Amino acid sequence: MRKERNGTSAFKAACVTGLFILSAVAANQRNSPGRLEQGSTTPTEILSISGVVLDPSNAAIVGARVTLHGGNFENEPSTATDLTGHFQFSGVPPGSYEVEVQREGFKTLISRVKVGSHSSAPLRIVLPLAELHEEVTATNSQGQLSRDATENADIITLDSQTLDSLPTIDNDVVRAVTEMLGPGGSGGAILIVDGVMASEVGVPASAIQEVRINQNPYSAEYSVPGKNRIEITTKNGSSDFHGSLETSFRDYRLDARNAFAGTRPPERLLLFDGYFSGPLGKSKKTTFQVSASQKQDDRQAIVYAQVPSGTLIENFANPQSSTYFLAGINRQIAKANTLAVRYSFFNWSDRGNGVGGVNLPEAASNESVSRHYLYVSDRTVITPKLINEFSVRATTSESLTASVLQGQPRIVVLDAFVGGSGQTNYNELHNYLQLNETLSWSHGKHLIKAGANLPEIGRYSLNDRSNFDGTFQFSSLQDYTQGKPFSFVQQQGTSQLVYWQKEMGLFAQDEMRIRPGLSIALGLRYDWQNYVSNPRNFAPRVSFALVPGRSRKVVFRGGAGIFYETTGQAAIADMLRFNGQTLRQIVLSNPFTVSGVAQTLPNSIVRFAPDLRLPYDLHYSFGVETQLQKSTIFTATYAGIRGFDLYRSRDLNAPLPPFPVPPLNVQRPNPEIATFREIESDGNLMSNALKLAVRTKISRFFNGMAQYTLSRSYDDTGGIAAFPANQYDLTGEWSRSNSDSLHFFYFYGTFNAPKAVSLGASLSVRSGQPYTVTTGTDDYGTTFANARLAGVPRNSLEGPGSTTLNLRLAKELSLITAKTGKRKKDEKKGLNATLAVDAFNVLNHVNLGAPVGNLSSPFFGHSIGAGPPRRLQMLVRFQF
Repeated sequence: MRKERNGTSAFKAACVTGLFILSAVAANQRNSPGRLEQGSTTPTEILSISGVVLDPSNAAIVGARVTLHGGNFENEPSTATDLTGHFQFSGVPPGSYEVEVQREGFKTLISRVKVGSHSSAPLRIVLPLAELHEEVTATNSQGQLSRDATENADIITLDSQTLDSLPTIDNDVVRAVTEMLGPGGSGGAILIVDGVMASEVGVPASAIQEVRINQNPYSAEYSVPGKNRIEITTKNGSSDFHGSLETSFRDYRLDARNAFAGTRPPERLLLFDGYFSGPLGKSKKTTFQVSASQKQDDRQAIVYAQVPSGTLIENFANPQSSTYFLAGINRQIAKANTLAVRYSFFNWSDRGNGVGGVNLPEAASNESVSRHYLYVSDRTVITPKLINEFSVRATTSESLTASVLQGQPRIVVLDAFVGGSGQTNYNELHNYLQLNETLSWSHGKHLIKAGANLPEIGRYSLNDRSNFDGTFQFSSLQDYTQGKPFSFVQQQGTSQLVYWQKEMGLFAQDEMRIRPGLSIALGLRYDWQNYVSNPRNFAPRVSFALVPGRSRKVVFRGGAGIFYETTGQAAIADMLRFNGQTLRQIVLSNPFTVSGVAQTLPNSIVRFAPDLRLPYDLHYSFGVETQLQKSTIFTATYAGIRGFDLYRSRDLNAPLPPFPVPPLNVQRPNPEIATFREIESDGNLMSNALKLAVRTKISRFFNGMAQYTLSRSYDDTGGIAAFPANQYDLTGEWSRSNSDSLHFFYFYGTFNAPKAVSLGASLSVRSGQPYTVTTGTDDYGTTFANARLAGVPRNSLEGPGSTTLNLRLAKELSLITAKTGKRKKDEKKGLNATLAVDAFNVLNHVNLGAPVGNLSSPFFGHSIGAGPPRRLQMLVRFQF
């Protein structure tokens, strides 16, 4: 922090007060009608610097200390923001200045501003929450680079204003930003909502304040790297009344036809979303917020299958509906203590699920999910150098899935059609607790953080009667017409299971400023999960930022860290149920009749390998950030990943080689057991990527980001549920990763035109992902039908790429204008409306799905599905 100069505080206050009074008098005289400066013939403008200071929820910050640095002032002018968050310095000579804003509980922010022949445009300064650095210079609206090792410049930050400007299908914010992540490399996207890991956002879109991707990539606070984290911050209650109400709708008459649909599917969407916030009672220390949304999406699934009578093309109704509700209270208990309590509810239903592509309408099932959340967070400033942050979320979730057609077996003709009963009957009750505790201590050049995460302590109660009528699999239509399935699988026995899943993480981190141009962050994390051996799960992390010379135009940044991966719930449930006694799974190779199934037949077993451990990835990167212009930053980063002990499944009771052709009545080593699935950690991964990104903000007219990624990723496993083709020979498994894509380009931008017209755009272009050629027959007698031709590796072919351009054209209308003061600059909109039209896949580009790689399929080498065609969505929003 900057320290005051010598002299009494009373004398300083008098000088500053006198300066403001003289400036105000002069401004009043010179701005009076007809008042001219001596020797002038035209009015002269009194130059000034003004702006508004807001918190991350866009609420005004009252009493923030604003200091003006630069110029030839005897004492640097300082003022405090008023009730509306505004500040102003008058009588400012032309020149370059720094505006420093301080407020307890927030980061200190310094913005650069230039005053020429006219006053500068009003500043809009949003203070981030404090992280206790004694000297913090955050990246400001001018695009200034940060020297902090934890504040990389290629972070993607989308505030509520940017989110409102971008085209978002069905108001699904997570779906829109997931596209920005690019090729996966290792692991998929992880959602973090208010610091807590989540499977879905769980709140209405109107309650979202900000979304961040790739924030602090090597933070020890999280079990996943920054590039895989989508961090969502929800809005806090506002000290003034604010609200919004919007509706979105689509109709198939305005859409193009899907490339695989015989007729245009009659799809419609109607969505409502509302938000209201304000003070609770007379005191502005307690605020509330309420938000809710309801969506009815009358979707249509497109069936494109080959049945014995020929090609079947059919539209099938697949309506979905969802409801979100959130109510919260925020209370500033003391000057240094803030408490937030929120309850939210989520309900979702999907009728006709599982239909589409080769899946016939008779295989449909209905699904519903309901969840209740209770979230509590407390932030306490114990001392000016010590902050404690605590959050806990309790969740109860119930999901039901039931096939529409009951009492019939499922019929699967590989990559031709899937008929009969869907064989899905599943009921799950999941109650779990999540907790975060972080203590931050600032001492000299160090910011030390330590704490604990409990990603989950949960109780699962399952009742799974799926596949109790059995499933027949056929390699081809010819085998189906001849009644020659290559496998029959059926479940029997006890369908109920209750178990606990527990995960925990401990971390410590030190962010050090070694010298003005060098900062280093060191961290260590330990991750633990029940059911898996965890003796060595320590994950060190390190990152640095180096600024050569005195200029802040270039920053070199790098880091490395280890990240562990847990098994997930499904593998634990399979291991506990399919133990040979609880839930029996009968597996028959080459059955000819159902009558052969009996209780005495061997059943399958699932177990964790005795040496199973948590897989881990080593992430490392090095890059350069440079400030091209005042508001334009360019970054170039190389990133590598090495994966070790990755999950895969193997059948330890697979028939031994040599394998007969065709594999009829092949004997397993242990005839008393069918499939003996062992989940092991023995896979590897290697990924390399070069990422180029440009972020710019040109005045108020344009704000956007473009990134290009050139990458390659290889591994020898498709995940925890994937089996190799040959259980005794992994040759050919090492190949391109399932998510590998050589080229990826993404752009988003918002253009603000005159007369309150704006244009938002997002463009995604990526090259194709690999797919595997299989014989479609059970060559190894395992009933997996994933055998490949001799010498052909996994993922040897590449599918088509994709191109998607989305646009939003919006017009803002001022309905009621309210004044907060007597001056013209104090005017602000009291009620406004926004009319918008979204166009998704504007170019109507046919984004084909992965081609069929099954040599026995009539669709071999062809795609049988495509992404959505061009769709239009209308939006009407009212805000105050």
